[in-house]
This record gives sequence, structure tokens and C-alpha cells, in this order.
Amino acid sequence: MTSDLALGIAPSPQWVRLPVAGHDDARTWARSTMDELAERSARAGFDIDRRVLRKDLRARLEDSRRRDPVDAFLLYPEGFDTALATLELDLIHPDSMVPVITLDWLAKTFSADDFGPPQISFTDLPIGRAVRIRQNFAAADPPPGGSGILLETLTYGVLPTGTPCALMLLVSWTFPGISAQMEETAHAIAQTLTVEHGGGASRAATTGIHGRAEKSARNT
Repeated sequence: MTSDLALGIAPSPQWVRLPVAGHDDARTWARSTMDELAERSARAGFDIDRRVLRKDLRARLEDSRRRDPVDAFLLYPEGFDTALATLELDLIHPDSMVPVITLDWLAKTFSADDFGPPQISFTDLPIGRAVRIRQNFAAADPPPGGSGILLETLTYGVLPTGTPCALMLLVSWTFPGISAQMEETAHAIAQTLTVEHGGGASRAATTGIHGRAEKSARNT
């Protein structure tokens, strides 16, 4: 059954897993994780602002929980008190409106043209065929007299071999000048994706990612 599928992923240790599906108090989790990351940075010779780190952890956990992904991670290299990137995973299964999920449907549903047409291509991953969607959005409303923040994203929509479900991997970042590095990182992480029987996390085919391209099966 598709509802028995579980997702697997193996990012590097610099990615911190968010308790998006747990009942951890965001404030308590942020405080304990702050201590771990600050100590890790200290061992590498960096003195970071613990207060900024704690606030960043809490805010990003609360933000990710609003999207309700199956799994999520934040990228904190040593010496950084704010996350460089966010990674979120979702599992989408067919429903009555979308009985067969295709790569073309994923490309249409999870893309938009906020800052020009998205870059869409198709590729093979170890677990199956995938669509790769590179696109940008406005991350926040611009302040008076200032410019907004650019949210850069890379999405992989994967059709794992042997299941009718789709696996969505989204990596997003706002830090300028790291696009090439993040694209390489996302590609490497996508190679580690697995789908196995035995879990219970799935999502209806009408789900959108990051509130973008939320075109449901009813109006595609």
C-alpha cells in the first residue's frame, strides 16, 4: 500500500534535522540544538552568537511546521549562526483527481514564473526518473525603500521505481552567491533518496511545496 511507504535521505552532518512531525516544544528544541551547534563551531575555532542562532532555529522550525513536510533539515556549517539553506521532503500519492502521477504533472504543478520561466529538466536518480525544477521567488515583502529577499529553490520530483507515489525534495536558500554550490549539494543529496515499505507518511496529490504553484488536481 502506498500509505506504508517511508522516506530515506542521507545529508551530511552539517544538516540539522527539524522535529517537524514531533511534539517537541520549539523553544526547548532550539535551546538544546543551539548548544550543540555552538559547541561544534567552537571546536572548529568559531565563536558564534548563540542568541541569534537560537532565534534562527526556532523561527525556521515554526516556519517549516506550517508547511507540514514529511521531513526537513537546516544547513548550519561551522561558524554560522543562521542557516544557509532549508531542505524539505514530501511524499505524494495518487488520488481520485490524479490517479496517475507523471513527471509532466509534477513539473506543471510545482513550478511558477515569479522571476521568469523556471528551468525544468529531466534526469535519472538511483530510485527512479525525476524532474528537476530550478526557480526563484520573493522570500519576503520588500521593506520601505528597499529591495526584497530572493528565495532560490531547487526541486526534485521523483517517481520511485515500483510505486505510484512521487517523492518531492526541495532545497531553498536566500544567501547570495552560493547557487552553484547549493545545486551541487542538492544533486548529491538527491542521489541518497530511498523509499521503503514500512512507514506511514504520505501526502495527497493536491499538495504544493513552499506555498508555491499550489495548483490542485482539480484545476490542472
